[in-house]
Amino acid sequence: MGSLENEPPSAADHGFKGSTRPETFLLVLNAPQPPSLWQELSGSVRGAIFPRGNQPSSLTKWAISVLHGLFPVLHWGRNYNLKSFRSDLMAGLTLASLGIPQSIGYANLAKLDPQYGLYTSFVPPLIYAVMGTSRDIAIGPVAVISLLLSSMAQKVVDPSVDPTAYRKLVITSTFFAGVFQASFGFFRLGFIVDFLSHATIVGFMGGAAIVIGLQQLKGLLGISHFTNNTDVVSVVKAVWVAVHHSWHPDNFLIGCSFLIFILIVRFIGMRKRKLFWLSAITPLLSVIISTLLVFLTRADKHGVKIIQKVKEGLNPSSVKDIQLTGSHVAESAKIGLICAIIALTEAIAVGRSFAAVKGYQLDGNKEMVAMGVMNLAGSMSSCYVATGSFSRTAVNVSAGCKTTVSNIVMAITVFISLQLLMKLLYYTPVTILASIILSALPGLIDIKEAYNIWKIDKMDFLACFGAFLGVLFGSVEIGLLTAVLISFAKIIISALRPSVEMLGRIQGTDTFCSMRQYPSAAETPNLMILRIDSPFLCFMNANFIRERIVNWVTEGRNAMKEETKSVIIDMTNVINIDTSGISALEEIYKKLASASVQLAVVNPGWQVIHKMKLARLVEMIGGAWIFLTVGEAVEACLGGAKKEDNCNV
Repeated sequence: MGSLENEPPSAADHGFKGSTRPETFLLVLNAPQPPSLWQELSGSVRGAIFPRGNQPSSLTKWAISVLHGLFPVLHWGRNYNLKSFRSDLMAGLTLASLGIPQSIGYANLAKLDPQYGLYTSFVPPLIYAVMGTSRDIAIGPVAVISLLLSSMAQKVVDPSVDPTAYRKLVITSTFFAGVFQASFGFFRLGFIVDFLSHATIVGFMGGAAIVIGLQQLKGLLGISHFTNNTDVVSVVKAVWVAVHHSWHPDNFLIGCSFLIFILIVRFIGMRKRKLFWLSAITPLLSVIISTLLVFLTRADKHGVKIIQKVKEGLNPSSVKDIQLTGSHVAESAKIGLICAIIALTEAIAVGRSFAAVKGYQLDGNKEMVAMGVMNLAGSMSSCYVATGSFSRTAVNVSAGCKTTVSNIVMAITVFISLQLLMKLLYYTPVTILASIILSALPGLIDIKEAYNIWKIDKMDFLACFGAFLGVLFGSVEIGLLTAVLISFAKIIISALRPSVEMLGRIQGTDTFCSMRQYPSAAETPNLMILRIDSPFLCFMNANFIRERIVNWVTEGRNAMKEETKSVIIDMTNVINIDTSGISALEEIYKKLASASVQLAVVNPGWQVIHKMKLARLVEMIGGAWIFLTVGEAVEACLGGAKKEDNCNV
């Protein structure tokens, strides 16, 4: 018996002599062999470095292509002009006025000294500026990552007991986060990030925002002793105990006053777009005014807590702080992995949102590589995990940024501040940092989107609500785990019980569609047309699909007045199959054959037809009964032509 690689059989060879059936079925039978796993992996690596369709022909061109792939600045930098620089300069300065006080506050949230937030706003933005594909995203520390990092790291090392060991753990976790992010991008493993669905992120961000807000009560009330737990019950209990003992109302008065001031100015900026810059500089103004107020009144002598000394100077090297051996390596890797995924999810979501508004394309894989490299560099220069901030990116766009040069301007401004201005922050009240963080939290709670998720998909809302409650009453890790488990359960249920639809013809057309969705679609006499709505026919669903099809055929033959002579299975949606799926198809064929019912298969996917040929299933069914379209299969089944099963397989 000849192989399919020989001269393709004609329609006559299949028993269709004189038939009008086109030879398109040969396209299905003689499809080329699909790529192997190794070919797909190597192709992914090449695609992550080289632009599509641009394979270098020489070593020089290869090197140039690699550089252009890794450093997008080489592409857009050639057309950069003075007009764009003026826009980026103003955007960068505006960004710095918001980013500097926020960075100090987020460092406090991460249980680190204030300067570490500024370090994180210096090195990572510079790296991203030359490697990132987003023109708008603003890089630096963010509230959610700061909370995530501190909540997990302080379970391993208490920062109040051993701050040096805690800092080393954070730096090492940042190193691992960078390694994971760069690996995801280089090997095109972005699907890992997709495990956190949009609904999960909405719930997680909402819960994290409330937890962060409750954590800020320590600074807002001037509480000295506070819980390290992040769940709402522990935090409320700690606040209740603290307010009945020693706390200073002056802290609360200063913090609330400036929080109201920031929110009012932000509201004005939202109503009048031309005054957007007011809301951007308000946090910096609040820091300046509150610092002067405390200095002039010496409020620190009356219970108002102040930052005190902030270390001056450029980021010191932290290479020696990266601990790749020891008892905490596994914990560091786990923290790094979770932070890497959350940071990537937030950054790519922010980047894609603004890219869609401005009409350009964001390269997700290059973004992952850029984020990974910047966090690797950050871990070696006393930074913790940085990512894209939605609030700062919105300010960056409103300020008129054109390219990532605005990040460079912001980084230079932070550098100048580190060199010259740190002494001026000595009298800055801690409560003002809490106010700045609290003012940024409303943007993380998206009630409208949660309601939309509820309306559209109840299972998605369950994942959203699970993440929200998990973060709120458990911990950040529990919230994430709950949401991921619910999302996996949704996927598994869909895979276990895929839809098998009966198709009918729309009257007067050659279109076949689901009779449940389109009640006007009519059955074809003597035929039963079924469609498998699952991309993977595998061990999880093979028995279910087999039983469903066999039962339908049996029940249909008993219920119908006209005898079913042929069953057509539309496999257009099935892109892959395993041995269990092959066995299920074999059993279906044998069951139908024993009842003198002919089986026809329509348009199996590339991998599917290849595996069917390897398993000799095509030979069993007969090459004449493999079709490209449902219409062709129906025509052949109703044509009454003699079908021969001596296909050259």
